[in-house]
Order: sequence, then structure tokens, then C-alpha cells
Amino acid sequence: MRLCKNLRLTRPALFAFALLLALGAFQPSKAADAVEQPRQLAAAIAAGERFEVGGVLVERHGAASGRPLILVPGLSSGPWTWQATIRAFAPTNPVYVLTLPGFDGRPPAPSTPFAAARSAIEQLISMRRLEKPVIVGHSLGGILGFAVAEDQPALLGGVVSIDGLPVMPGTEMMAPSQRAQFAEGMRARVANAAPDAFASQQQVYMRTIGVLDMAQADALAKLSARSDPASVGQYAADVLNEDLRPGLKTIQAPVLLISPFHDLDDTQRGITQDAKTGYYKALAEGVPRLQVVSVSPARHFVMIDQPAQVESLIRDFLKTL
Repeated sequence: MRLCKNLRLTRPALFAFALLLALGAFQPSKAADAVEQPRQLAAAIAAGERFEVGGVLVERHGAASGRPLILVPGLSSGPWTWQATIRAFAPTNPVYVLTLPGFDGRPPAPSTPFAAARSAIEQLISMRRLEKPVIVGHSLGGILGFAVAEDQPALLGGVVSIDGLPVMPGTEMMAPSQRAQFAEGMRARVANAAPDAFASQQQVYMRTIGVLDMAQADALAKLSARSDPASVGQYAADVLNEDLRPGLKTIQAPVLLISPFHDLDDTQRGITQDAKTGYYKALAEGVPRLQVVSVSPARHFVMIDQPAQVESLIRDFLKTL
């Protein structure tokens, strides 16, 4: 596989939990305490049904028929991630929104949370007899989409991964021992954070890599800080230890991979939009039916920065299935 040799490309592409390694170098803004949470972020759309599968909270919205969508938030995130997406697709599709253990005030995650979440999604599809559902995942949720597509090649109708890749950017060339050491360092750093420190980490992350708008970043940070640091650290370690690339060739479902680009973040590091898209394609090389699309201007929470663009991409993708 031909990978980009310029390691600078890996740094801005790191997911939320990878960026936490660098948070100690930043100081949070004191102005955040004065910012109120926007109601549209803090208040969840009322679900028609709520139930649990393997410790994962599932909230069902929308139509009784149509292509089922399974929305899987990323690290430290809850249903608030998907409010615009739910509003857009609930009129025409059954929408299942997941909250993973340990996130958004849920009870702590089990000892191997990534494997447990992977299994719970597969149980949900089987239990509800969902016909060729599409997993729409953000970051960690996108990685879970790749994993389920490998486990059950004939089960899914498609995967939409929003800034989630089958191997953590920046670790693709690491030896297993290096990867394990890096993962343990990440787990310990996050899991041992006191509540105030964890909240500060979330604020700095949201302001530097999460979203474009600073007031919105502060509001989102307050929401993500409701998660359990120990669970967040273990999910991060699990994913850093994962390399799903060997199984990508077995995926039968088409995959849409969305890559965010923000020129003020990326071009100052010498990274062009085409180069970043090419890097994402390289890391997902092997998926038989892969489409990589760049969305700009956007940071990691692409569906919050550019909800209309993301909605349009998902709708166009669904038309091809």
C-alpha cells in the first residue's frame, strides 16, 4: 500500500482521543464558563422508543419503513452530535441513535469497550431484523462501522464514516509493541484526569480541533465532559490498538468516507485539501467500493460545522444503494 511519506499529514487528521495527548500544552479559555449551552445542542429530540442492547442505549426515531440508519457518535459524545441529522432523516427513514457506555452520563464502559460496542451493534441489527442498514458513524463511530462491515459483510447496506479511519492516523507504521505502549500511555493520561482537568481537556479539544465556532465549541465541551474519563481512556486505548486494514478487502458494502478540511488549520501545516483526501484514501485502501469526499470548511465534527453538506452527501449516497 502506498502511504503518504510526509508525516505532517498525520497530525491534523488525528481523532479526538489522539489529540488529547497534546492538550497539556494548551490552557483553556476562562471565557467558557460564561457561555450558555445552546438549547438545540443540550436538548435531545424526543425518541419514539428507548431500549438497551449490550449496555448501549438505543433511541429510535422516524419512519416505520425505509432504509434504516444507525447513528454512532464518537468519543465522549452523545445523541446531541446528531440532532441535525435526526431532523433531516427521521421523516423518511427509521433512525437508531446509539450512546455507548461511559459517554454522555451513561454507566462506565466494560473492560474491552470497543469489542463490546462492535458486538452490540451487530446484536441490534439482528434483534431488530434491520434490512441492509447504513451505519453513519463519527470518528470512533466510523471505526465501528468499518469493524461491523468486516465482521458481517452481507449484513450492511453501507457505511458512512465521518472522519473515522480503519487505523489511527499517525500509527499506521507502528510496530505492535509501539502501538501498545502508545495506547497505554493514552489510556492512563485520560483515565487519571480529575473532573476539572478532563473538562478543560474537552474545552481545548473542541476549540482547536472540534468545531469552527468558539461559542459552540464551549457548549459542546460541556456536553462531552459529562462522559466518564476512565471509559474514554479505555476506548482510546482499544482503538489505538486496532488496525482494521487487513480485513478491508472483505467489506461488501459501499463506504463513504468524509474528510474535513479547514484551510486555517491545514494549509499552515503545509497540507493541501487534495493531499489530505489522498492520505485518507491510502489508509482505507482495500475497501472494494470506497468514496472519499472532502468537506470544507469544517473541523472534526463535520456534521455540526456543515450540516447541509453532510446531509446532501448522505442522501446522495443512499440513492446509490
